[in-house]
Amino acid sequence: MQPEPTAEFRHRTVEAPAGRLHLVEQGTGPLVLLVHGFPESWYSWRRQLPALAAAGYRAVAVDVRGYGRSAKPEAADAYRMLDLVEDNVAVVRALGEETAVVVGHDWGSSIAAASALLHPEVFRAVALLSVPYAPPGGPRPTDVFGQIGGPEQEFYVSYFQEPGRAEAEIEPDVRGWLAGFYAALSADTMPDQREPDPHFVTRGGGRLRDRFPTETLPAWLSQDDLDVYAGEFERTGVTGALNRYRNMDRDWEDLAPYRGAPIKQPSLFIGGALDASTTWMSDAIDAYPTTLPGLSAAHLLDGCGHWIQQERPDEVNHLLTDWLATLQD
Repeated sequence: MQPEPTAEFRHRTVEAPAGRLHLVEQGTGPLVLLVHGFPESWYSWRRQLPALAAAGYRAVAVDVRGYGRSAKPEAADAYRMLDLVEDNVAVVRALGEETAVVVGHDWGSSIAAASALLHPEVFRAVALLSVPYAPPGGPRPTDVFGQIGGPEQEFYVSYFQEPGRAEAEIEPDVRGWLAGFYAALSADTMPDQREPDPHFVTRGGGRLRDRFPTETLPAWLSQDDLDVYAGEFERTGVTGALNRYRNMDRDWEDLAPYRGAPIKQPSLFIGGALDASTTWMSDAIDAYPTTLPGLSAAHLLDGCGHWIQQERPDEVNHLLTDWLATLQD
């Protein structure tokens, strides 16, 4: 059963390096900053805000720069990881706080991890959802992604990295594309393993949506929920969101001084057992004793896909609030 809101969601904007950032907050107490991924918004935390508020926390979900009602710088390199981390620091300061626990999902998991790594004095603990922590380093990202897929298909990250290419597929029918993308990565609607993998496009003019499920929505996503997401991207376009993918080589260069660095603060990981992020990056999870020495637990939820806090809100809320209760204020 979902917790009833303890108060209405409070919308506000704060000043940050990107310009104005939109956020939604609920509750009072220690600050918990919630950072979404692609292609989402603050709304992906709608089930967590009231649960965290009811547990005695000030829960704040941001629209990451480039999304929703937050600023959308034009320059592609304005979406590098270092800038997104500074946005998080600015939100904490603008809210009158000195420290926060940061929780991220998908790209938000990577942003949360980088925030904790670069600013341990601000982010006293970190929870990562769906995408495991892997320390900076290794080969150049574009070289790695370019080798995935082979001669007949191209990995979605490489597809997203070319300016304008994914926009041409998504923006003529934002709502339909989002519905298919959400369904493709949800446990109850994802394609069978014998079907073409929706993380790839067929070379020579293929589209991601050619491999998406059609005419079905996952159980967690109502038509009204889809309207919220589609409405935001129809208004803003998707370039700001896609620019995150277009900065991965810059991030690799920017974070080189942190090559191999562990995150030492208290940490938590929650992933979906059916999520490609957890299977592809299983080695990163295995390395947690070294890379996340403050880890309380790594949970893999059986029968769960990628949109973990929306697919399984009760379990995620329980795991988050139990973990938060173990932290020293």
